[in-house]
Amino acid sequence: MKRILCYGDSNTWGHNPEPDGEDFRYGDDVRWTGILQKCLEGRAKIIEEGLCGRSVMFDDPTSPDRNGRKFLGCSLQSHQPLDLVVFMLGTNDIRHIFTPSVKEIAAGMVNLVKMA
Repeated sequence: MKRILCYGDSNTWGHNPEPDGEDFRYGDDVRWTGILQKCLEGRAKIIEEGLCGRSVMFDDPTSPDRNGRKFLGCSLQSHQPLDLVVFMLGTNDIRHIFTPSVKEIAAGMVNLVKMA
């Protein structure tokens, strides 16, 4: 069976911005990774590796361990073997504390792809 790593931020984790009660995370059947898993009808296993606040390449002084570049290597190793890696990152890189250009974010993403 094919193994697909989905590496991303809160969108991959399934953050619910308007929770009912204590439910801050969408259920497996609502998250895009869960929908993808269902659509693949058993032909592949989706491995969810989402983290709220994860960026492509920046160290967040208020939330350590959110730098996607620093954690990717460990994630790739821990989920081997892999057939495909899907990246869903970049939104957190435009936060006002980082202020990169679009070209810088794109170059950071190219580095992640090369690592994979």
